[in-house]
Amino acid sequence: MTAISLGMPSVPTKVAERRKSRQIQVGTVAVGGDAPVSVQSMTTTRTSDIGATLQQIAELTASGCQIVRVACPTQDDADALPVIARKSQIPVIADIHFQPKYVFAAIEAGCAAVRVNPGNIKQFDDKVKEIAQAAKEHGTPIRIGVNAGSLDRRLLQKYGKATPEALVESALWEASLFEEHDFRDIKISVKHNDPVVMIEAYRQLAEQCDYPLHLGVTEAGPAFQGTIKSAVAFGALLSQGIGDTIRVSLSAPPVEEIKVGIKILESLNLRQRTLEIVSCPSCGRAQVDVYKLAEEVTAGLTGMDVPLRVAVMGCVVNGPGEAREADLGVASGNGKGQIFVKGEVIKTVPESKIVETLIEEAMKLAAQMEADGVVSGEPSVSVAG
Repeated sequence: MTAISLGMPSVPTKVAERRKSRQIQVGTVAVGGDAPVSVQSMTTTRTSDIGATLQQIAELTASGCQIVRVACPTQDDADALPVIARKSQIPVIADIHFQPKYVFAAIEAGCAAVRVNPGNIKQFDDKVKEIAQAAKEHGTPIRIGVNAGSLDRRLLQKYGKATPEALVESALWEASLFEEHDFRDIKISVKHNDPVVMIEAYRQLAEQCDYPLHLGVTEAGPAFQGTIKSAVAFGALLSQGIGDTIRVSLSAPPVEEIKVGIKILESLNLRQRTLEIVSCPSCGRAQVDVYKLAEEVTAGLTGMDVPLRVAVMGCVVNGPGEAREADLGVASGNGKGQIFVKGEVIKTVPESKIVETLIEEAMKLAAQMEADGVVSGEPSVSVAG
């Protein structure tokens, strides 16, 4: 009888082919084309407080943020841009509403890009020629950032509300004005607080232009709600190859936005996975304290940056299968745990030794992966009961 391997199955490396978009350069970060999807956030400090703003940018950089946006509603904020743009470790985008003069100030300050909201800037269309010329001279990309809450009054009258069609028409109209002046160093966003409307707007936009797209659910809400809305919307679009850079908008510290954004990309294999804990929610079948086990394994492996998945399961129904599919796993029951490595049982240990053994085996796998030069892949660690 032929033995059947129950090791890790082959899985698709990506969910979809990326939409073909033109590529722009936002400082040191390429956006669009074949560049990886980048993660952005926005500072919550007053931009005029240079020290506080740079401190928050440093925290965001350490958390994995690749591009940061800063608000520029006042002249004091505009005056602070040159220092911030020069000292920031990552590209800085100036966020401009209402006053076109700050667009020129941001370009002159050396910002990596400028975001403009046409619906909030009076007589913006009349300034496009000058903005395009200044941006072209400095090599500064422009993001046309359309928001449902600040849609041009003319389009609200035409459509009655911020429909996907209205958002797309606004964005493409502004892009066409820049195109008239031979400026195409453009990125577009069409944000809405309703993921369903937002998804449809980006789908329509993706079909009608080749500009790189910045994804966002605007005013997504507190951390839990905003995370769900953003994950649903981004997942739907990125799984169709739509989206070149993302910002998770949360009513929470900016670093939390980066954590969520990175995990969304890792979940879709659009960013190298690092340590990932897969654990069950527990139920009446569990023969081990799954919560405690998962927390202790997570704490013991904190800081590991090789692509390992740890799945912590609590019963014999799904446990062995999850453990086999992982790089490293344990299936526990009756006071013991079977330790799996790459789909094979390597030992059985007492329940009291499960965490210690998992960490030890994880360290061995990590050392081997680093020695082999592994920098990406499908990570796994499972704990099952």
